Amino acid sequence: MVGNDPLANALSGLDNAERVGHLEYTVQPASNVIGSVLEVLYDRGYIDGFEFVDDGKAGRFEVELKGAINECGAVNPRYSAGADEFEKWEKRFLPARDYGALVVTTSHGVMSHYEAREQGIGGQVIAYVY
Repeated sequence: MVGNDPLANALSGLDNAERVGHLEYTVQPASNVIGSVLEVLYDRGYIDGFEFVDDGKAGRFEVELKGAINECGAVNPRYSAGADEFEKWEKRFLPARDYGALVVTTSHGVMSHYEAREQGIGGQVIAYVY
């Protein structure tokens, strides 16, 4: 079966690897968006690290897991959210207030909804993790 959404495939693979207790996972193919989402997961403390490996094709990410992810996934369709609308999306995708993070793509790059709220900018909700 061919996946149509590389971000959704990467996050579901991460989620499955965490559930079975693996310490590392390979995300393939790599993309800039997936790399930015992994950077947010690293900054929020959900993964230990990741490294891009150039294999001459699309590349891949070697991700070091730490067992901190309960659930993660991509949001389809991508919903637009203003700086003051993140609470609505927190209620929809996260289990409790201030537990977990939404990953948002903005005009200033990909970041968590906490950073976007601090900067007062909105964007599109592309993923969630808790």
